[in-house]
Amino acid sequence: MVLSLSSIVVSFSSFIFCFTILLHSSSFGAEARYSPITPISSLISKSLFDSIFLHKDDSACPAKNFYTYESYIQASKCFPAFGATGSLTTRKREIAAFLAQISHETTGGWATAPDGPYAWGLCFKEEVSPQSDYCDSTNKEWPCYPGKSYKGRGPIQLSWNYNYGPAGKALGFDGLRNPEIVTNSSLVAFRTSLWFWMTERKPKPSCHNVMIGKYVPTQADIAANRTAGFGLVTNIINGGLECGLSDDGRVNDRIGYFERYAGLFNVDTGPNLDCAYQKSF
Repeated sequence: MVLSLSSIVVSFSSFIFCFTILLHSSSFGAEARYSPITPISSLISKSLFDSIFLHKDDSACPAKNFYTYESYIQASKCFPAFGATGSLTTRKREIAAFLAQISHETTGGWATAPDGPYAWGLCFKEEVSPQSDYCDSTNKEWPCYPGKSYKGRGPIQLSWNYNYGPAGKALGFDGLRNPEIVTNSSLVAFRTSLWFWMTERKPKPSCHNVMIGKYVPTQADIAANRTAGFGLVTNIINGGLECGLSDDGRVNDRIGYFERYAGLFNVDTGPNLDCAYQKSF
């Protein structure tokens, strides 16, 4: 097989980006570096991936054919601690939690949808009718580029200039000048979602550390009742809008996805599924 020059450049660039992440990722410490790592593909096969996302490639979904299994597996190679830390149950539970959160963020489901509302994850790849351009002009470290929108894009619906900037720096693209790449490249899209999942942004812990049991609450966390579990991950992702509320529909939707996926992985969900009694960060 003869590779084109462009293919070689992309492959080499991918290697450099992933190598840089491995060197600087706070979640890839000595324990993970020297421990045997189970490939993600051994825990989630393509057939399981397809059974989880039953309708992502339906004609009704704007992201049809965008979120591929191959891109997900390739993106995960940049974050070898993801789904590879702790017991087999812990690893499966983390993967299920991640997929549940990105499913809610990109859902196309509704209460009476075919196969149920939790079979419609990864239906959208960008926010529809955003209310703003998500530019925090007070952030001088990651200044907005004129005319660019930092609306939700990709599996985790990456939003705001202060997320696009560091995500791009970590992954090798210009997140401030070219945020659209997150919806133009399936591989970049999955990488941004995993970057968000794996990266600690103080005072928030990483979603990864919460799900693998390495979250150590501060005094402020204890006072705010931020207890470890899936609900804390929701707090990290969108706590300002969803946490501290009783029986919030968005939180329940995230939980519904998680319960379905945990069942498919044959693991329990663990405690503290909601964040109704947590204060946001």
